[in-house]
Amino acid sequence: MIRLLLLLLGTLGVHRPGPRAPAWYRADDPDGAPGAGTGYPGPHGSVGTDSWPGQPGALPPWPDAPARAAGRPGRGPGGRDPRRRRIPLGLKWAAAVVVIGLIFRRAIASVVLMALSAAFHLVGVDAHLPSVRFAWPWQTITAGTTTNTDLGPWVLQKIQGISKPALGQATFNFLFTHKVSKNIGPWPCWYASTFYAVAHASATVDLNPGPAWWAPGQGHYQLQVLSRPAGGKPGHVAVTMVLPRPQLPRSAHDIAIDNIPSRPVETQHSWTYPGFGCGVVLRPQFPESVLYAQAQSIAFYKSRHAAQVTRPLVKTAEAVAARTIRDNFIQPTVNAFGYTLDRLTVRWAGGPGNR
Repeated sequence: MIRLLLLLLGTLGVHRPGPRAPAWYRADDPDGAPGAGTGYPGPHGSVGTDSWPGQPGALPPWPDAPARAAGRPGRGPGGRDPRRRRIPLGLKWAAAVVVIGLIFRRAIASVVLMALSAAFHLVGVDAHLPSVRFAWPWQTITAGTTTNTDLGPWVLQKIQGISKPALGQATFNFLFTHKVSKNIGPWPCWYASTFYAVAHASATVDLNPGPAWWAPGQGHYQLQVLSRPAGGKPGHVAVTMVLPRPQLPRSAHDIAIDNIPSRPVETQHSWTYPGFGCGVVLRPQFPESVLYAQAQSIAFYKSRHAAQVTRPLVKTAEAVAARTIRDNFIQPTVNAFGYTLDRLTVRWAGGPGNR
């Protein structure tokens, strides 16, 4: 009887099912084994069909993890370099502009000087600027770079762009007398005063008479190449031109008179003055406007007929015209093509030539 009871108790102890594991068992439970299931019994232990999610796994390695392992700097997310630019973009552009300016400095200087020369001419300023030959950095002056056919039209085009005439001025002085007279009955009555005047006259030279003047058949323009650029040395050219003769003042309004002194240099009058008759009738008070008009008329006549005035007036106008054409138009143009103006000959229509 006792053996039977022990056998039954043993049987119950062997086949009794174990306690069911809770449904919320997790893999990170310190009291349970990792990966345990829900605890449903089976022939070989509990079967887990709906296990609780375990601990979050490690993040995947960066794409450049091998590069980091090799000691090389890696890239951030998306393949971008996390390092900042050490040199600002504006500073890089400024450095590039400076380098380009240094490389093309001759070309830039030549263009700037030509622009300044043209601007000064437009405003009427006679400024002498330094001449810089136009040249590219890779350009080497060799024979045959410019021909007479190419250079001549360029220079003529610059001359045809002249819009203002050249002015030659002369200053001269003279004495003139202003006289008034009015007879009183049989007595002659007159009063005269002599004044000192300073006049300024100008002669004009038309530097661009028009396209018909420069036609090839007229022979008013010729450019001759004396030597071509070679071995880094500039070539030489000579230019011959014919211009209309300077025009003398055409009206009295082209003459300027300085202020006439109020006190006359000398005074003359009839024998009855300063007697009662002439002094009362004439009252010789000469207004300045009347004196100025008379002096201007006399100066105009002298500027056209007096050789001591016309000769310096014409020579000054010719010199100014030749200097203006040479320094402001011909010389800069031939320099830009690698030449130097060796000689400029200006002849005047109907007159001798001047160098």
